[in-house]
Amino acid sequence: MPASKIDRSTIACPVELTMSLISNKWKTLIIRNLLSGRKRFSELSKGLPGISQKVLTANLRELERDGLVLRTVYPEVPPRVEYELTEIGMSLKQIIEVMLVWGCSYQQK
Repeated sequence: MPASKIDRSTIACPVELTMSLISNKWKTLIIRNLLSGRKRFSELSKGLPGISQKVLTANLRELERDGLVLRTVYPEVPPRVEYELTEIGMSLKQIIEVMLVWGCSYQQK
């Protein structure tokens, strides 16, 4: 896995570091969808209406590079590729859940 493009040593604020990893709209939604378990590319695509294959691929690569998503390629014909959250990625569950609660509350106001 290539090194993350985010240089942790230059970001002093932990909130800024977290936001730099997940602030993209699609990354947060990809993480949310993977919280329920391992998924194939097509499953992720169906669960994210409006995302193009190119954008989904780019975001999955960035999440993998940053250590949040694990990509597993199975030696089968046709090839099977699955994505799942790493332990670090799963540690974002509480943040996503709080965002869900806050968003629901905000929608009702």
